[in-house]
Amino acid sequence: MSFVAGPGDHDRTVARVLLLLPTATYRAPDFLSAAAALGVEVVVGSERRQALADAMGDRAVVLPLGDPDAGVEAIAALHARTPLDAVVAVDDQGVLLAASASQRLGLKHNPPSAVRATRDKLAMRARLAECSVDQPEWAPLGQGDDPVATARAVGFPVVVKPVSLSASRGVIRADDDRAVEDAVARIRTILVDADEDPGGALLIERFAPGAEVAVEGLLQDGHLEVLAVFDKPDPLDGPYFEETLYITPSRLPAAVLASIEAAADEGVAALGLREGPVHAELRVDGPNVTMLEIAARTIGGLCARALRFGAGVSLEELVLRHALGLGREGLRREADAAGVMMIPIPRRGTLVAVEGQAAARAVPGIIGLEVAIAPGRPVVPLPEGDRYLGFLFARAATPTEVEHALRVAHGRLDIVIAPAA
Repeated sequence: MSFVAGPGDHDRTVARVLLLLPTATYRAPDFLSAAAALGVEVVVGSERRQALADAMGDRAVVLPLGDPDAGVEAIAALHARTPLDAVVAVDDQGVLLAASASQRLGLKHNPPSAVRATRDKLAMRARLAECSVDQPEWAPLGQGDDPVATARAVGFPVVVKPVSLSASRGVIRADDDRAVEDAVARIRTILVDADEDPGGALLIERFAPGAEVAVEGLLQDGHLEVLAVFDKPDPLDGPYFEETLYITPSRLPAAVLASIEAAADEGVAALGLREGPVHAELRVDGPNVTMLEIAARTIGGLCARALRFGAGVSLEELVLRHALGLGREGLRREADAAGVMMIPIPRRGTLVAVEGQAAARAVPGIIGLEVAIAPGRPVVPLPEGDRYLGFLFARAATPTEVEHALRVAHGRLDIVIAPAA
């Protein structure tokens, strides 16, 4: 591995990567482990120093992830002192800053305008419409607009969404006039809790029937390499859209998978994304493939642990290899089926305990269980909540065996929640 020295950095042979890690991310340990496996020096940027100091010491910098202009200046100043070879965001909060800073520094990047569209669902819908990408009928809902009239124009049943939140937070199905009014009011309250503008525009789109799938991909100079297609076996029909099971490889027919990959490629091109990880959500209803959303990041939470490439290479390592221009030859997804269950929060309250963990881990095919919320902490389900209780991981010879292992293991957990005060 050889890198050209930059200002103030003579004869440097070790790559240096700035990882943008929001304080609430699940992803820090996995990306830091991937960097260590590559022998890469890491500088971590986050919005609060306290979250970083213990782990990174002097290689931790405070960055305004929500203010790309100020963040770019801070990263440029850091680069002038200790040159960077890549800037990588691990979650939605940092993707625009990573793209903007990488453009400024002349590093591999997505166009910031394309990334901005992935962070605004209305902008995404508009770009996809310009390129005639198959997507649900949709309309914006301003604060002064009539939600009932807008929903009727789109066509019931509808899904009401905030434009900026992720992980299904604030996403609500409405089947009639009263339900859409209630959904809009509830979403605006959720936006207040999320420190977002409650008076901003919302998105109303027609509910797309069918099975939902996710595509995980990596872009290289505008070419999309599909790394995995995940089935989501549990129906996602509302009123809320809490994801649970992700299973790969998909059990859909080859012709349908080809249509899914083509739709993902078309959507990515419409947005103008060109480099790095892509996570897309689509619906499949017979021969129809409908684009729901595209994100310029890897799969959320700890779900990336379900994927391994070559001789155990992680998805995070693949992303860092791409950002640094390192070779990825032969790094195909492992042949075994794999999957993850995002353990849902059944009700609001205070988590007392997650019992039965040993029994769940003992289920054949289960390779890991991670509880992400500590006892004594408040737990809030969707659509208000923004976290999962934890993650179960499985690997087996077939997708059916993976799904069975995850369901059995989940059934052995006893989630004890004290009622909210």
